[in-house]
Amino acid sequence: MTRKRSRKKQLPETPVKATIESLAHDGRGVAHVDGKAVFIDAALPGEDVEFIYTESRRDYAEGKVVKLLSRADDRADAQCAHYGVCGGCSFQHVESSAQIRIKQDLLKEQFRRIGKVEIPELWQPLEGPHWGYRRKARMGVKYVAKKNRVLVGFRERRHPYLAEIDSCIVMHPIVGAKLTALSEMIGHLSIRDKIPQIEAAIGDEQCVLAIRVLEPPTAADQERMKNFAKDHNITLCLQAKGPDSIVPLEGEPEVIPTYALPDQNIEFKFRPAMFTQVNYEINRQMINRVLNAFNLNKNDTVLDLFCGLGNFTLPMAKFAGRVVGVEGDQPLINHAKENARHNSITNVEFYAADLSKDISDQTWAKQKYNKIMLDPSRAGASEVLHYFKKWNPGQILYVSCNPSTLARDAGILVNELGYKLIKAGVMDMFPQTGHVESIALFEK
Repeated sequence: MTRKRSRKKQLPETPVKATIESLAHDGRGVAHVDGKAVFIDAALPGEDVEFIYTESRRDYAEGKVVKLLSRADDRADAQCAHYGVCGGCSFQHVESSAQIRIKQDLLKEQFRRIGKVEIPELWQPLEGPHWGYRRKARMGVKYVAKKNRVLVGFRERRHPYLAEIDSCIVMHPIVGAKLTALSEMIGHLSIRDKIPQIEAAIGDEQCVLAIRVLEPPTAADQERMKNFAKDHNITLCLQAKGPDSIVPLEGEPEVIPTYALPDQNIEFKFRPAMFTQVNYEINRQMINRVLNAFNLNKNDTVLDLFCGLGNFTLPMAKFAGRVVGVEGDQPLINHAKENARHNSITNVEFYAADLSKDISDQTWAKQKYNKIMLDPSRAGASEVLHYFKKWNPGQILYVSCNPSTLARDAGILVNELGYKLIKAGVMDMFPQTGHVESIALFEK
């Protein structure tokens, strides 16, 4: 029996007029057409627009602006020629100070709606450079035979295809200004169609690009890569499989990038595929905010959950009596221990543990902590929060890259565990995008 294929409903091609009423949590404008919510890229509240549909579902639709009929005061002219096609940014059409205000309003709304918690006091937003700030990125690579060229960069907005771009002004210029040169170099390799991605890791002084290779490069390929690296003052290395397979080009020394926290006299070493904050200026301000809020002394025992390679752990250990860092990724924990040794910090302990699972039998989990720091992934930390009853910390600092899960977890801390939200705020870790980095302080 042959099954009849369901045909996707064809979208109308004629532009539709609409008035933008508000912003969604991802920064898209929200309008209503024929009673249905439409989420429209690059549209701002108060604007009248003409848009075309890009997706239509039963409960909502999506679209993109084809003509502005009126212009909001917060609108800015995008500085990148690829904006709107490349999916790396989504907020270049918004004036910089308005980006901060929008993200702050979103944080308040998420706390109120999801967590059922009002923010009593807002921290002053942390701001830094708006351009050229990004120091970590995974870029796609694709050889397009029809055009006989290699594309290097990011996916198109809401599409799986690589955008055809020649630069990225949000990336640090040591990489962002050299996408064309990188593309041309790869285009001359024998394995140009066997390279799917590049992991960019830019330290304070070093830039390392880990090139994912599905087949080994020839000796001539490696020589071309070495010459490119020398000409552009960067380091290229090869990644044959997972992150642990990253190795230098043949005959070249291993270069390990570093970033420093000058205020705490700490230097971190990290490998290209490891998680680090993308914006060093905001990271330094964020760590100072954590230290100021905790006001640590030698009587404090601090637990740092989702500690990564010790980004918060080591600065806190400079002031606290003892700090314990926990992270689910064993290689990160190994590197955190290495960074503690590198900085001669001895009052820290690091443990590998999956914080979404039962941790009650872990030695570190049976101890007491008077202050807890956590910086989870976008999924949040709801699974580990019920252990806070046992630890009973007096202060909690929660750093988040997802205001929705932060708001959910704030609701648990306040409405179920009896904590009081003292203050919260946004940190502009990702200018020109809709991503919101935020921080919240809770006390008992």
